[in-house]
Amino acid sequence: MKLPLLPLQSIFFPGETVPLHIFEDRYKQLINDCRDEAITFGIPVFINNKMEYGVEVQLVEVVNTYESGEMDVVCVARQVFRLLAFDNIMGDKLYAGGIVKLIEYDYVATDEKKQTIINGIKQLYEIMEVPYTPINVQEFNSFTLAHKIGLSFDQEYQLLQIPTENDRLNFIGLHLTSTITVLSEVERTRKIIELNGHFKNFDPLDFKDIEM
Repeated sequence: MKLPLLPLQSIFFPGETVPLHIFEDRYKQLINDCRDEAITFGIPVFINNKMEYGVEVQLVEVVNTYESGEMDVVCVARQVFRLLAFDNIMGDKLYAGGIVKLIEYDYVATDEKKQTIINGIKQLYEIMEVPYTPINVQEFNSFTLAHKIGLSFDQEYQLLQIPTENDRLNFIGLHLTSTITVLSEVERTRKIIELNGHFKNFDPLDFKDIEM
């Protein structure tokens, strides 16, 4: 499958809303082509000085068009792809293009496993004192809150490449467990530090039964 491409140092997951500010001439042309011809385009992730995986996106709306021709657009991410070939200029266009292979993903996982992840997210937010909005287990999948659980850029990129929901949830679960463990230890240390310098109320010891 051949797609126009807009490489970015950003990661978007299937189903995610993708807001973009378009200012380069080549990408103005790309958005106009998407609007006029109802085509999709790809956003390959530029990471570690290379591009291998990305996501196909579909233009939803041109929100603003400025006198300069710059645009604010909203797209939606669809399917993950692996980039097989890249051309800096696609035919007679200004923008890049490439051959991609769409990757088959599944979203099958038990409610029990999803609830375990949701519980972990809730615990993480409580430790960080971040407002938590209840998550409906029926509407939750691994990509729903992927940007909101403290994954690094590299970890998000790893998650993007995992094709099965069960494995993605396992990946997230390990991250939550390690993060919660570290933050809990930090919180314990903070409380110890706060006690330092304060008068402490010690219980008197009874030495009567001590043997030497």
